[in-house]
Amino acid sequence: MSSIKDPQRIKMLFWSVFAGSKGCINRVRIILELKNTTLNTNQLSERLRLDYKVVERHLEILERNNLVAKAGYRYGSLYYLCEILHTNMKMFDEVAAKAQHCKENLQLG
Repeated sequence: MSSIKDPQRIKMLFWSVFAGSKGCINRVRIILELKNTTLNTNQLSERLRLDYKVVERHLEILERNNLVAKAGYRYGSLYYLCEILHTNMKMFDEVAAKAQHCKENLQLG
């Protein structure tokens, strides 16, 4: 997936991950936090005021879709955005802003 170049396929991926389920708002919030810095699961959990296991599950989904990657092992692993997100951040912002569940719960700055 990380080698996807077609903008339409990237947009479809973003829609499925960030707007295609009821967990979209939390995945959007995680990406917005990781946009600024690398963080581990515990740090994300504290910043977002979400249960550790909830954050862990969303990170697994994001990692499986090659949207985030981690450096390190176990508890201290730091997560960061993959290239597909860095190079398509405007598209991410558009999808997140238009997603019905996210639009109601999040203001993109």
